[in-house]
Amino acid sequence: RSAQGKETMAERCAVQGREHDLRLLSTFAGALVAARGHAAQQCQASSPHSTPQRPGTSAPASPLTGPQTPPHSKHLSRRGNRIRQHQGILQEGYTQYHADKHGENNPNGIINMGTSENKLCHDLLHKRLSQPDMVQIQPPMLQYADWKGHRFLREEVARFLSHYCQSPSPLKADNVVVMNGCGSLFSAIAAALCDPEDAILIPTPFYGVITEDVGLYSSARLYHVHLSGEVSGICEPPFHLTVEKLEGALNRAKAEGVNVKAVILVNPHNPLGEIYSAEEMTSFLEFAKKHELHAIVDEIYMLSVFGERNSFCSVLSHDRLPDPQRTHVMWGLSKDFAMGGMRVGTLYSENRHLVEALDHLGYFHCVSGTTQHQVARLLQDRAWIDWEFLPENRRRLQEAHHYLTTELQGLGVPYLHRPVGFFVWADFSKYLRQPSFSEELELWRHFLRNRVVLSCGQAFSCSTPGWFRIVFADQESCLQLGQNLCFLSLAFCV
Repeated sequence: RSAQGKETMAERCAVQGREHDLRLLSTFAGALVAARGHAAQQCQASSPHSTPQRPGTSAPASPLTGPQTPPHSKHLSRRGNRIRQHQGILQEGYTQYHADKHGENNPNGIINMGTSENKLCHDLLHKRLSQPDMVQIQPPMLQYADWKGHRFLREEVARFLSHYCQSPSPLKADNVVVMNGCGSLFSAIAAALCDPEDAILIPTPFYGVITEDVGLYSSARLYHVHLSGEVSGICEPPFHLTVEKLEGALNRAKAEGVNVKAVILVNPHNPLGEIYSAEEMTSFLEFAKKHELHAIVDEIYMLSVFGERNSFCSVLSHDRLPDPQRTHVMWGLSKDFAMGGMRVGTLYSENRHLVEALDHLGYFHCVSGTTQHQVARLLQDRAWIDWEFLPENRRRLQEAHHYLTTELQGLGVPYLHRPVGFFVWADFSKYLRQPSFSEELELWRHFLRNRVVLSCGQAFSCSTPGWFRIVFADQESCLQLGQNLCFLSLAFCV
């Protein structure tokens, strides 16, 4: 019976494998037809006089500028209309994706290589989160709690950050705030530090949703420190951040009458994958201290560094911060533990006034008691983290990164080689007929027509057209299929 069972199982696997190959072949054929059908249209889509358009500046209305703005509603306030009418430039792509996702039951659906999610370790997480110690329902978890997080979780976060950030002295639970995601933290911090129309400096390109995070509720705005994608010298790589560039942007803001209250520093960086050294971060923090700016440091990818020769240094590891009262460090489970759906973000700040303000706002952004218990148990389990999850997660990220970058090298597509995070920042400018952001958006739509969602540079306020963020942290079959569809699309752009 055992032998027969094995033969039956082998036959079933063989049939499933053939069916999978047929689905892939069908998808490739469909993409090929679609690409050929659109090739002529795309090759004549843009004006020969197109010029680069910096994101954030005004541009003539056209079908290439993004989704249509909803009309003004008499039922909403001006603020309500402003929120409702806000449209992300990539919204149409994600709307189509959510309506037609690729999956086992929909093999011809759209593949998402645009959302920065780690889908490589669901098996490890499922096994750990299914353990008995994760399921515990006690009265305190079902009752209202401290809005900045249960004490037991804040203590565990402080111990966790002390260990993995290599803090020179133990961090304090009283300085920890827990909210339902780092987006909520950005929103609450902006409301606490800025008045309406105050600004926060941020180098570009940057994770574009931060714009909504700091602006939709508080009406604070971002002031861009544009970094060029061009190589300006032997010692300066593309998109290189320096104190001089921060100083230049701050001076321009002051000349324009803009009141700058803070600077956002993302390390490791999204989408560049840059890892700033301790010396670089210290210089940025010294700049903030000099101008009495708050430094909001986002370290959400700190454990997702998979290069053997690369290491990350948290600002919490510094023996002495230039301005501890104006330095606030964010981290969450979305990236390093591949659990964006858990909605848990943390802030560490020694500024008691900020912590008290966030405590009041935490009423609107709290995390459920049962989720806080699960997170605390997870962060306690150092053996699982250090010996099972982190090594295997990094191995899988490195393998997927190698696969994608090898294919990019084969196409001669330049990219930033940064072994961190879930994405590669790649330069597709040679596939633009003209160096313009309207052309970049048309290329993005070309990918979408061929069943792949990517993120184009203007969604990250990139100042140079043609850059795209490609997410590789997916299962091998989806990564290969998405990559093949993506590169097949490019074959009809030359």
